[in-house]
Amino acid sequence: MPMWPPRKILCPTDFSEGSRAAISQATELAKQFRAAIYLLHAISMQAPPLPTDPEYSLTSLEADKILDEQARRNLQNVAEQLNKAGLTTRAIVVVGDAATAIVETAEREQVDLIVIATYGKTGWRRLAFGSVTEKVVRLATCPVLTIRGNVQ
Repeated sequence: MPMWPPRKILCPTDFSEGSRAAISQATELAKQFRAAIYLLHAISMQAPPLPTDPEYSLTSLEADKILDEQARRNLQNVAEQLNKAGLTTRAIVVVGDAATAIVETAEREQVDLIVIATYGKTGWRRLAFGSVTEKVVRLATCPVLTIRGNVQ
């Protein structure tokens, strides 16, 4: 399987500023090499806390469905912008650990390159729990290009 020039580029996103920078770089590479971009968003199994107002109650299943629909809508919006720029894109939403989902998707889709931000929405907690990007760099079987965004 030829890896360079890349024909399939996987670009994971958590919709943060850092991942937008990675998508921008992946877009430039895709234009240069006429590659397809595979956008990926992993929904964590640990959903954010829901409101505690007794008048507003969601089941876990309902909350998961809302998160899934929102992620799909956001990812589709990004894909549509790339399509308008003349790029072939595919939007993929999965549930599970982000690093595992990225590596498994890269292998399943036989991508040639992963373009990923060095930080996302996790912020300082990453220092204590380990970085998704670091895990992807260690576990991926294809090249990984890390994009450093603005550090806050």
